[in-house]
Amino acid sequence: MFTGLIQALGTMKPLEGDSWQITCVSQPSIVIMQDLAYGDSVAVDGVCLTVEKVLKDGFIATASPETLRRTTLGGENVQQRYVNLETSLRVGSKVGGHFVMGHVDGTGRLLEVKQTASSWEMTFIASEAIAQYIVPKGSIAVNGISLTVAAYEPETSQFTVAVIPITYAETNLRYLVPGNWVNLEGDILGKYVEKFLHPSQSNHIASITPEFLAEHGYL
Repeated sequence: MFTGLIQALGTMKPLEGDSWQITCVSQPSIVIMQDLAYGDSVAVDGVCLTVEKVLKDGFIATASPETLRRTTLGGENVQQRYVNLETSLRVGSKVGGHFVMGHVDGTGRLLEVKQTASSWEMTFIASEAIAQYIVPKGSIAVNGISLTVAAYEPETSQFTVAVIPITYAETNLRYLVPGNWVNLEGDILGKYVEKFLHPSQSNHIASITPEFLAEHGYL
């Protein structure tokens, strides 16, 4: 589990098989490397990967063919771009963003970037897999970054986020141009709500009704 607060930027280099070498390249990389160990989880552009070997300035992890197919990590230009890095949440740590699982729901594409007096407004179009979890003022992870949805158009699956200067400066958002693809993960709370509201999708969850709530002490 992560918080969506990026700790460093890195690069990816393919090795033999499905292994990748991730190298920290930004100044605050010590936050990533100070106690990184075998078996740790690191979010790479929002994708949870497991550390298989710790290097001097990075680590080696395996990204399965399914992961590469469903996320931007399998893109042709992954070696030429920066990826966002965040280590897993520690018990007792501050949660400055929102709970990010590192399980990407789908991809989206940047449509437009507008610089305002205090931020950058970035508009994306989301795939069908993620659109159902987007709500105005709700949370969404874009390339692993915890952001708030400023506006959402359900008819077109387009949403806009306002990116403050520190987030823009310290993540790979500043390198994006219209047409670039990003990893998207919806808020985990929305997924549980959907599960309860559509009990037909599970044989183990009853429909939420006034009677159900009363029976379980909520009324």
